[in-house]
Amino acid sequence: MAPKKFVYVLLALALLGSTTFSAKTDGKRGRARHVVLIVWDGMRPDFVTEKLTPNLWKLAQSGATFRNHHSIYPSLTNVNGTVLATGVYPGRNGLVGNNEFRPELNPKGPIDTAVADNIRRGDELSEGKYLAAPTIPELVQASGQRSAVAGTKWVANLFDRGRNRTSEAAQKSRAVTAGAVVPVAAQAALTDSLGSFPEKQFPNLPEDQWTTAALIDAFWKEGVPAFSLLWLSDPDFTAHDSAPGSPNVLAATQNSDALLGKVIEALEAKKVRYATDIFVVSDHGFSTVERAVDIPALLQAEGFKAVKKFEGEPETGSVLVVGNGGTVFFYVIGRDEAVTLRLVEWLQQSDFAGVIFSRRKIEGTFSLAEAKLDKEDGPDVVMSFRWNEKPNQFGTAGMIMADWNRPAGKGTHATLSRFDLHNTLIAAGPDFRRGYQSELPSGNIDLAPTILRVLGIAPKFPLDGRVLSEAMTSRSENDIPKSETETIEASRGFPAGEWRQTLKISTVGEQRYLDEGNAAFTPTPR
Repeated sequence: MAPKKFVYVLLALALLGSTTFSAKTDGKRGRARHVVLIVWDGMRPDFVTEKLTPNLWKLAQSGATFRNHHSIYPSLTNVNGTVLATGVYPGRNGLVGNNEFRPELNPKGPIDTAVADNIRRGDELSEGKYLAAPTIPELVQASGQRSAVAGTKWVANLFDRGRNRTSEAAQKSRAVTAGAVVPVAAQAALTDSLGSFPEKQFPNLPEDQWTTAALIDAFWKEGVPAFSLLWLSDPDFTAHDSAPGSPNVLAATQNSDALLGKVIEALEAKKVRYATDIFVVSDHGFSTVERAVDIPALLQAEGFKAVKKFEGEPETGSVLVVGNGGTVFFYVIGRDEAVTLRLVEWLQQSDFAGVIFSRRKIEGTFSLAEAKLDKEDGPDVVMSFRWNEKPNQFGTAGMIMADWNRPAGKGTHATLSRFDLHNTLIAAGPDFRRGYQSELPSGNIDLAPTILRVLGIAPKFPLDGRVLSEAMTSRSENDIPKSETETIEASRGFPAGEWRQTLKISTVGEQRYLDEGNAAFTPTPR
């Protein structure tokens, strides 16, 4: 086994059991006996076409397409993976970024929140509450049913991380992330069957193909469990390497579609397709970097003690700047009020800042709670970069400013651009109306409540999303809720000009979805 792959395995071996969450079947289940959730990482809905994605297109004709679907902000993989797994907003589930400053895990700088060793140590320090909410596989296992999780990307670690499996259902459940298996005892059999986990490529067909085979050929060998997850790395991996709409990204999208076809074929071969609800969703949309901004360097030039990581003991008033693609987190050590205010004022007068959220009440910003990011130990200030509708070099609309991790011309995401926030959701199976097109706002926050309703599982932990009943066969005409849209704004005047930021929000009942947000600084006319 290659050294890198061996490290992946060791990290998975280190995972501890998570806190046991209770769940019960409530008798109000759907028609399906199996649910398969397939994530095409970074799939933009405007690329779902009959020619490019024939299998997904055909699935949509037999089921429901959610034409106004939303990613959770920040539109990042780990954030939306956790939301998909729990149905709980970031501020409540405890994971708000791909990269976060958690000094108990790394006092010098940010961590990747989906790396297995960080999850393990986080669970150790929090009595199994690295995620403060239960995941779908945990609830499925608690109800006495099996689950199967197969992910090419580390985000799959967040769905089923428990190593200490005591119940029979948990012992029979399987999870694999980047080739590393939980429970550990199943590693050798899977490697013997499929070989070692391949090296990443662009497009990343080898790794995604291996992961798909792990699910349908190995984990489904003894039957399809109640819940299965397949997390494919493309088109995201390839779009980061090039940009949305590039020939490589189109090829990567076609590869993901072909793997969807294999999953459907496997369900048909096992004669359970008629009893299976399939959800195909993306975690976020995608944009192209118009300009990369090295914010720490700019802050240092303005006299801030701003760093990407600490060399020694952090000083009160110093600022740790954590890049998350199209969003940046600012951690002000000691939560120094004067430094925080000066930081926000500087951002508001910049030529790159989009919407700003702050922990403190500061003129011209929105609160962290507005974005459901109000986590006690989270960042003090969150900034989404500015965006526009201009096309990239391949004619695909959506350009953004972004952090220093990728150069101009490459693809990334995580802003409040509608190209990042609007993503793909198609659901088909016995619980969904055929050929139905929903214009109602929906979001990744709604997947877990809907899946658990199909499976008849009633978690005691309260969820934040809603059941997507408008697209289900069990609905009545009275079940179709109404939606509204509003735009909120915050502004602030300076001698040099005016800062104004806006946030467009759609609501369905009490459920809120962020549609888009942007900002501008308008200089005072001379």
